[in-house]
Parts: sequence; C-alpha cells; structure tokens
Amino acid sequence: MAKLTFLGATQTVTGSKFLLEADGKKLLIDCGLFQGLKELRLRNWEDFPIDPKDIDMVILTHAHIDHTGYLPKLVQLGFKGKVYATPATADLCGIMLPDSAHLQEEDAKYANKKQFSKHKPALPLYTVTDAERALELFEPLPYGKKINLSPNVTLCYRDAGHILGSAFVDIRIQQEKGERRILFSGDLGRPAQPILRDPHTVYGTDYLVIESTYGDRLHGETDRKEDLARIINESYERGGVLIIPSFAVGRTQELLFTIRELEEEQRIPVMPIFIDSPMAINATDVFEKNTQDHDLESKVAALKGVEILKTNDLRIAQTAEQSKAINNISGKAIIISASGMVTGGRILHHLVNRLGNPQNTVLFIGYQAEGTRGRTILEGAETVKIHGQQVPINARIEQISGFSAHADYNEILAWLSNFNEAPRKIFIVHGEASQSVALGKRIEEKFSWETLIPEYLQSFELS
Repeated sequence: MAKLTFLGATQTVTGSKFLLEADGKKLLIDCGLFQGLKELRLRNWEDFPIDPKDIDMVILTHAHIDHTGYLPKLVQLGFKGKVYATPATADLCGIMLPDSAHLQEEDAKYANKKQFSKHKPALPLYTVTDAERALELFEPLPYGKKINLSPNVTLCYRDAGHILGSAFVDIRIQQEKGERRILFSGDLGRPAQPILRDPHTVYGTDYLVIESTYGDRLHGETDRKEDLARIINESYERGGVLIIPSFAVGRTQELLFTIRELEEEQRIPVMPIFIDSPMAINATDVFEKNTQDHDLESKVAALKGVEILKTNDLRIAQTAEQSKAINNISGKAIIISASGMVTGGRILHHLVNRLGNPQNTVLFIGYQAEGTRGRTILEGAETVKIHGQQVPINARIEQISGFSAHADYNEILAWLSNFNEAPRKIFIVHGEASQSVALGKRIEEKFSWETLIPEYLQSFELS
C-alpha cells in the first residue's frame, strides 16, 4: 500500500513537497522553498519532517524555486539520492539553485552590514557549495520515457506546458489487485502560450494531486498583448521608465517574445529594453538551447531566421556595474528584472530608485503571493519596506494577469474534462485556502468527483 504525505504547498502557493512511500521507497516529489508570509518562511528553518538521509530520490516537476529551492538544504542535511528532472529543468536548475544560494548569502551579508536582522550574525539557509553538491545528483529524464524506480514502481514525465521543461509526474504502482496510477500536476500550464507546447492531454488517473493557484480566478477576456502595448505606449508618452518584476524563467522570455512581436507590428516604439537579471539572461540561453521543447510556431520562426527572444534594442546587464548604470536612465525605457514577486534580487534596487516617481510605471505580470512585497504594492499600500526602509509608492501600478503561466479554473476544468473516468481522489494543493476551496467546489459541481484539501504534514493511505 502506498502512502502520501503533504510536506508543503498546502493552502499556500509555496513550498511544494510531497512524500510518496511505495514498494519500500521514499520518493519526494518536488522540493520547494517556502516564500511569502513569515510563518511560512520560518518552515524553511525548521527540522525537516523526516530524515533526508532516508529519502531515496527526489522527482522535480519544474525548475521554479517554490518547487526546487529547498533542494540544496536537503543535501546539506544529508540527502544523497538521485534527483530526476527533464533535461531543460536540469539545465535551468543549474542556473537557479546557485543563484538562489548566492542571493541568500548576499542577503545575509547585507543584513549583517546594515544590522537589521535580529540574528547575530545572520546566516544563509544554504550556500552556493550546497547548491553545487545538489546539482551533482541530477539525472535528466526526457518526456515520455518510462523508467523503473523499484521493481513495482515506474516514472514517466508528461509535458505540463507551464515553463520550459515543466512536467506532470506520472507514477504507476503495480499491486496485487492491479496497477495504481498517481499523477502530480506540478504547475499546470495554459494552452496557446508563446514558445511552449500545450499541456499534455491526460485521460485518467487513480489519484491526482493538482495545483489551484487560480482556483477561483479567470485570466480575463482582454488581449494581454493589447494590454501590454497600451501600458508601454502610455509609459513612453509620460516619459517614464516601465519596471517589470518578472520571473527569470518563463515569464521574461515570454515578455521578450511579445515585445519583439509588438515592435515588428509597429504597435509600440522601439526603446531600450534592459534585462537586469543574470539568471534571466542565462535562462534565455537555456531556452535557445532546448528548442526540442518549443511549440511548432517557434520552431517555424527559427527556421526562417527569426531570433524570437531578441528585441530591436535589447540591452543586457550582467554585472553589478551594468545594473547600477541603469539608474542613470531617466525615461522612455523598460527594465525587466527578477524576482517576480519582489522577494529579492536586483528588482529591489530599481524599485527603491523608481517607485517614488509618478512618471514611472510598475507592471506586474504574474501571481503575487500573500505576504510578498509584490502583493503589498499591488494592493495599494502607500509605502513598501525594502532593505529595512519604507519606500513611498507614487509610481503608476499596473497588472496584466494574462501573462500568467498557471491555468485558470476554466482551463483546469477543460483539462480535467479529458478524463475517461473519475479519479478515486483529487488532492488540491498549491493555492491559497480560498482558491483551493473554490476549485474543489467547481470540480465537485462539474464532475461530481471527490476532492480533498490536505493539511500541512497530513498523510493518506492510497489503497
């Protein structure tokens, strides 16, 4: 009999970790960092619920830090098993995990310098060395290839369409009374997105663990490309700078793709586009390397010689000096910088310099989790705390939800409608409590399927 324990992403969108025990093996699906609310972030520092030495392997759905960012800590605590990931996810983690470690080391260093931490000294959760040790454990596994994890357990990845390399984790367990299938959605992508293929069609499973980030929300009927053109043109006419906090992986590349198209269509003026995130720059290289995961439209454009991720005046800020030089730009430019929820990184320095000016615009294009600075700014606060100081918010604040890489509830229901029969149970995770509850009700009303919202550290026997 298999057992499933929820070690994260329960009634929150961060910290995805699910422990599956089957056929004498302990499998950890995702190994994410808790972000956002302080009470959640503190979980990163608590004793891990089980001894990491007892975990046989980690299986990653995709590279985002809320699904992978705890992995260096797990290794620091003694984990030595294999880490399965798609080739693109492995490539992206090669950038993101050392970057996450570097940011934590820098944040600890800055806190000690400014003495705004109650810890003396402030320490990073893990180091770059821990991240490098974690990367040595990676075992790339391409989409569609089935492997044995034990005599009675198999693993196969299916394309989730969320970011490059994102995957559904499809696990089959052979039991005396037949096969049991457990499917982990990771983050479910959206159909008809630039660059990426649509999410793989699944026709059924016995147990489903599904995300609910947008469990009670729709991305709207407005054209996101039209919205982006409007915001860029208005920013240009005001003579201000448009600052876009963006996830370095996925969202930044989609932005570049769309801005390039708008320039080609002459719907926006050509202006300097600054990519100020070493991780975003490196991730763009990974996108260009892993063309096997691109959709047909992107492959056709590439065959015609189109550089799909290059705008007319693209400027790269790789070094700290290049990043600081952007402060000298007074207007009519776009700055794309990480992190997407304004939890750290170079975006903080740009917001300190630009938030006070009403000519400037801050555009959010992704989900802002509860407790993040992005959520604070978006909800209309007069100030936001950055590096220990309250920064006034006078810039124009905009949001486009259509750039989200998460399926909304209609898209989730449409994906589920392909199932030939009801799952035995659907576990709803990776969403704030209200979103998970709403999605559960919608699934029950639409399909009359049994859903359940697990609690943190709750376990279930999968018969």
